[in-house]
Amino acid sequence: MWLQRIDTKIADLRKREAEQEQGRKNRPLKPEWIVELGIGNGRPPIEVHAGGCYAAGKRRRPVPRDEARRLLTSGVRACTHCKPDAQLRILD
Repeated sequence: MWLQRIDTKIADLRKREAEQEQGRKNRPLKPEWIVELGIGNGRPPIEVHAGGCYAAGKRRRPVPRDEARRLLTSGVRACTHCKPDAQLRILD
Protein backbone atom coordinates (compact mmCIF):
# COMPACT_ATOMS: atom_id res chain seq x y z
CA MET A 1 0.00 0.00 0.00
CA TRP A 2 2.77 2.45 0.91
CA LEU A 3 4.80 1.44 -2.09
CA GLN A 4 1.87 2.25 -4.39
CA ARG A 5 1.48 5.72 -2.78
CA ILE A 6 5.18 6.45 -3.17
CA ASP A 7 5.17 5.30 -6.81
CA THR A 8 2.11 7.47 -7.52
CA LYS A 9 3.76 10.49 -5.91
CA ILE A 10 6.97 9.97 -7.92
CA ALA A 11 4.97 9.67 -11.15
CA ASP A 12 3.08 12.88 -10.32
CA LEU A 13 6.32 14.75 -9.61
CA ARG A 14 7.91 13.55 -12.86
CA LYS A 15 4.81 14.59 -14.80
CA ARG A 16 4.86 18.04 -13.18
CA GLU A 17 8.58 18.49 -13.96
CA ALA A 18 8.00 17.47 -17.59
CA GLU A 19 5.14 20.00 -17.88
CA GLN A 20 7.29 22.76 -16.40
CA GLU A 21 10.14 21.96 -18.79
CA GLN A 22 7.76 22.01 -21.75
CA GLY A 23 6.45 25.39 -20.56
CA ARG A 24 10.00 26.77 -20.39
CA LYS A 25 10.73 25.54 -23.92
CA ASN A 26 7.50 26.99 -25.36
CA ARG A 27 7.77 30.35 -23.62
CA PRO A 28 7.98 33.19 -26.14
CA LEU A 29 11.30 34.98 -26.39
CA LYS A 30 11.76 38.25 -24.57
CA PRO A 31 11.36 41.16 -26.99
CA GLU A 32 14.43 43.24 -27.76
CA TRP A 33 12.60 46.58 -27.43
CA ILE A 34 9.37 47.63 -25.69
CA VAL A 35 7.26 50.74 -26.05
CA GLU A 36 5.18 51.76 -23.05
CA LEU A 37 1.75 53.03 -24.01
CA GLY A 38 -0.19 55.89 -22.47
CA ILE A 39 -3.77 56.05 -21.29
CA GLY A 40 -6.55 57.52 -23.36
CA ASN A 41 -7.62 57.89 -26.93
CA GLY A 42 -5.28 55.98 -29.24
CA ARG A 43 -2.91 54.98 -26.40
CA PRO A 44 0.04 57.05 -27.61
CA PRO A 45 3.59 55.77 -26.93
CA ILE A 46 5.15 57.50 -23.94
CA GLU A 47 8.45 55.72 -23.29
CA VAL A 48 10.83 53.27 -25.00
CA HIS A 49 12.52 50.49 -23.00
CA ALA A 50 14.99 47.70 -23.64
CA GLY A 51 13.31 44.27 -23.64
CA GLY A 52 14.30 43.22 -20.14
CA CYS A 53 13.76 46.56 -18.38
CA TYR A 54 12.21 46.22 -14.94
CA ALA A 55 10.79 49.75 -15.08
CA ALA A 56 8.46 49.12 -18.05
CA GLY A 57 4.81 49.51 -17.12
CA LYS A 58 2.00 47.07 -17.76
CA ARG A 59 0.66 48.85 -20.87
CA ARG A 60 3.33 47.93 -23.38
CA ARG A 61 3.96 46.22 -26.68
CA PRO A 62 7.08 44.82 -28.31
CA VAL A 63 8.56 46.79 -31.20
CA PRO A 64 11.33 46.04 -33.69
CA ARG A 65 14.65 47.88 -33.54
CA ASP A 66 13.79 50.26 -36.40
CA GLU A 67 10.54 51.36 -34.80
CA ALA A 68 12.27 51.92 -31.45
CA ARG A 69 14.82 54.16 -33.19
CA ARG A 70 12.05 56.01 -35.05
CA LEU A 71 10.09 56.60 -31.84
CA LEU A 72 13.15 57.89 -29.99
CA THR A 73 14.09 60.27 -32.80
CA SER A 74 10.50 61.53 -33.03
CA GLY A 75 10.57 62.69 -29.41
CA VAL A 76 9.28 59.75 -27.38
CA ARG A 77 11.07 59.66 -24.04
CA ALA A 78 13.80 57.06 -23.41
CA CYS A 79 13.76 55.12 -20.15
CA THR A 80 16.27 56.51 -17.68
CA HIS A 81 16.96 53.06 -16.21
CA CYS A 82 17.78 50.92 -19.26
CA LYS A 83 18.82 53.82 -21.56
CA PRO A 84 17.65 52.49 -24.94
CA ASP A 85 18.86 55.66 -26.67
CA ALA A 86 22.44 54.84 -25.65
CA GLN A 87 22.05 51.19 -26.68
CA LEU A 88 20.67 52.27 -30.06
CA ARG A 89 23.37 54.95 -30.35
CA ILE A 90 20.98 57.85 -30.73
CA LEU A 91 22.49 61.18 -29.79
CA ASP A 92 20.45 64.18 -28.66
